Amino acid sequence: MPRILVTGATGFIGKHLIPALYSAGHDVLTMNSQSGNVTLDTTWLKYPSVEVVIHLAGKSFVPDSWTAPAAFIDCNLLGTVAALDYCLANNARLIFLSSYLYGRPEVLPIPETAELVATNPYALSKKLSEEACQFYAAKFGINIVILRPFNVYGPGQRDDFLIPSIIRQANEGESVRVKDLEPRRDYVFIDDLIDVIVKSVELRTGLHVLNVGSGVSHSVAELIEIIQDAKGTDLPVFSSNERRQDEVMDTIADITNAQRLLNWTPKWALADGIRKILIEKRAELASHD
Repeated sequence: MPRILVTGATGFIGKHLIPALYSAGHDVLTMNSQSGNVTLDTTWLKYPSVEVVIHLAGKSFVPDSWTAPAAFIDCNLLGTVAALDYCLANNARLIFLSSYLYGRPEVLPIPETAELVATNPYALSKKLSEEACQFYAAKFGINIVILRPFNVYGPGQRDDFLIPSIIRQANEGESVRVKDLEPRRDYVFIDDLIDVIVKSVELRTGLHVLNVGSGVSHSVAELIEIIQDAKGTDLPVFSSNERRQDEVMDTIADITNAQRLLNWTPKWALADGIRKILIEKRAELASHD
């Protein structure tokens, strides 16, 4: 089993990934914000050689990127370049967690070959990071897997993301308020993403770019209905009809390549994932009583 270094190990994805890697029998080293600045070589030099780096570290909340674009590009791009330099020095492979980068798609489902468009500073930082990965793969021969998750959700996600915010409002029992009911997204449950990451460790040669999604999309209105059905509530729903600049109205991932290369198929329907979040949330609250 290869030894693996995971950056961003205490983030939303990292907290789910680390136990899965241990369960698969891997020797795992972790890097988090307490380990040092991910953009600095001095942070990376603290670590011994590993065979695989899974690079999760970075800033990810899109609204924050509009107020601090330089900070997002600094952390996400330079952190990725530092990871690439570590891989180059240690003959390691890289698994890089990118993002949805397709803007308003011309076709659905969206293949990995579709044009990449940065619609916000966060997406720009990921697009630039992907370009760095492609350069290091072409010029230095580093073996790299770039994963493009669509809308990831699951237990432990920050409350300011859409699904946790709707669940919080449903728990408060008054009403559910959102900005726009119409946009549709391909929601991928965290366990399915973790499965892809763990399977990607076995892709040992070349440069691979893989979408990670469920292959279906749901509107915000449908999402609210699914959450209310799972909770047994029927709260009034209000929309302020605020459409974001350059809003993408529908996204569906073409997951053919991930299915073919990794022998992977998403297992979690949105309703099932929502139910698991609610079950874990209830268990968490009960443990605090």
